[in-house]
Amino acid sequence: MTEQVFTSARIVLADEVIDGSVHVKDGVINDIAPGKSSALAAIDCGGDYLVPGLIELHTDHLETHYCPRPGVRWGMLPSIQAHDAQIAAAGITTVYDCLRCGRENYQGGYDAGEMKAMAESLELARTQNRLRVDHRLHLRCEVSTADVLEDFYQFDEIPGVGMVSLMDHAPGQRQFTSLDSYAQYKQKRLKMSDSEFAEHIDLRVKDSKTYSDKHRRKLSEICAQRSIPMASHDDATLSHVRESIEYGVRIAEFPTTYEAARASHDAGLGVLMGAPNVVRGQSHSGNVAARTLAENQCLDVLSSDYIPSSLMQAVFMLALELKLLSLPEALALVSKNPANIMGLHDRGEIAVGRRADLVQVSQATPTDVAPIVRTVWREGSRVS
Repeated sequence: MTEQVFTSARIVLADEVIDGSVHVKDGVINDIAPGKSSALAAIDCGGDYLVPGLIELHTDHLETHYCPRPGVRWGMLPSIQAHDAQIAAAGITTVYDCLRCGRENYQGGYDAGEMKAMAESLELARTQNRLRVDHRLHLRCEVSTADVLEDFYQFDEIPGVGMVSLMDHAPGQRQFTSLDSYAQYKQKRLKMSDSEFAEHIDLRVKDSKTYSDKHRRKLSEICAQRSIPMASHDDATLSHVRESIEYGVRIAEFPTTYEAARASHDAGLGVLMGAPNVVRGQSHSGNVAARTLAENQCLDVLSSDYIPSSLMQAVFMLALELKLLSLPEALALVSKNPANIMGLHDRGEIAVGRRADLVQVSQATPTDVAPIVRTVWREGSRVS
C-alpha cells in the first residue's frame, strides 16, 4: 500500500475551487479535505492549482515526431517516446493518438501498413513500460479515399482502438467550402503547380462523390457492432448533423459553423473544438470561432489538435482573461466532459474514488494565461 498527501493546493473540483489537501492511496483519491495537512511527508504544492489530469481526444502530434520533414521518417519507438514526453509535460494523462486510415492520392502520403506499424509500436512501448501517459488509438478515417476500409481492417487485431472519426476533407465542402481557402491550406504543403493542383482537386472531388457515402455507412455499421465511439468531422450544415445522428456518432469534431455546432449540442452530441482556435481567437481555416461556441454554451470538449500545450492555455484563457467560463467549467472541457463522453468513469475530476491523475499548475501573476505545468502524476506516480 502506498499513500500520498498533496497539500497547500488550490484544488479545482467539479464545481468549485478550494484551498486544501488531497489524500491518495494506491493511486486512487480517497479523501479531499480543506486546510493544510499535517502529514510529515506531504507534497507541498505551495499554493499552486491542483487540477485533474487532462484528457486529449484528438491529437495529430505523433505524426510530427514520426515525420518531422517531408519524406523524413524517424524511428517509431523514439518518435512515440518524444511525443509521450511532450504530452505528459502538457498535463495530459490520457491521450487518444490519431492515426490515419485512407491515403489521399498525392506524393508524400504514408505507405500502406505504416499506421498499423505505429500502432504496434505503441503497444510494444506500453508493454515495455516506456510510456508516461495512458495512450489509446483514434482512427481518423478519410471516407473519401478508395483504401480507407483496407487500412481500417488492418487494425482488427490491434488493441486499444478507442475512437473512430469519419472525415471527408475533399475540397468544396465541410472544412473547405471555399476552394481558395483549400488552395491556401494545401497547395504550398503539397508543392504542386497550378495545373497539378487543379488535377488534384478534380480527383479529390471525384473520389468524394464515389466513396464517401458508402464508406461512412460501412464504418458506422462496424463501429456500432464493436461498440467503438464515433465522431463526425467538420459538420457544416443541419443535413450533416442529421446524418451524424443517423450514423450514431457521439462527438461532433470541429463543426465549421455555429448552426451545426448548436444543432449538434442540442441533439446531445459532445461538441469538440480546437484549443488553438481558442488561443488564437479564430479558426486557422476561417470557420466558426471556438470562443463563439463558449459564449453560446454549446462547447463541450477542447482538443489540442496540433499544439499539446494549448489545452491548459485555453482553459486559463477562457476562465481568467475572457471570463466566459469559471475555472471548473473551463477545466471540465479537457477532463470531466471527455471522460464522461468516452465512458472513462475512473478519471476526469478530483473526486473520491477517481484515479489520482493530477497536475500542479502555477501562474507567474494572478492573471497569467500562460500557465506553468510544474508536476504531473498519473495514478499517483510522477510522470513529468
